[in-house]
Amino acid sequence: MPRRLRFSAARAYRHLRDADPVVGALIARHGPFQPRPSGDPYGSLLRTILFQQLAGPAARAIQRRWYAHYGDEQSPPQPPAILSTSDELFRGAGVSRQKAGYLRDLAAHIVDGRLDFDSLDALPDREVITALTVVHGIGEWSAHMFMISELGRPDVLPVGDLGVRHGMRSAYGLEQTPTPAHALGIGEPWAPYRSVGSWYMWRAADTVTPDG
Repeated sequence: MPRRLRFSAARAYRHLRDADPVVGALIARHGPFQPRPSGDPYGSLLRTILFQQLAGPAARAIQRRWYAHYGDEQSPPQPPAILSTSDELFRGAGVSRQKAGYLRDLAAHIVDGRLDFDSLDALPDREVITALTVVHGIGEWSAHMFMISELGRPDVLPVGDLGVRHGMRSAYGLEQTPTPAHALGIGEPWAPYRSVGSWYMWRAADTVTPDG
């Protein structure tokens, strides 16, 4: 999967500065857009499922224990290995029954070819979302995150992400965190670089002061 930007960052900055001075100020404050793709789309989706509804330290501990059962606590197990994993092993690693089902469904989609990471790159955004969200445990938010981080899509606005909406509240001086519908309107002028605008909302959320 790509590790370099698939579009011109300079063109994105020019558009965003012209379209929205608030984002322009964030670009000046936080510097270049720096997404961090893992280079491992399969591992990225495994992590997405494992980390759902868990605090980071607890999720990382479960991940290490679960990976270790396959020989390397740093490397995700391959799909056939997941499909042959017993319920007892999942429980022993701290993986809930529901998440075990999600992980098996992801593995099954990959083994039988229903989910092909190489083919995703050629699909339009809406078809990527469809291809990912048929996997149990992968919703639209997860698909949006994947499209930004792993596929390098330039025009994704994940309004279901609280970090983006908290950043909007801070950056635009809003009294309340915007609803997804309101956030969609705020981000509309950023198109076709809404992924970049979203990244700067995360930076704004990261720098909110206790009184902000």
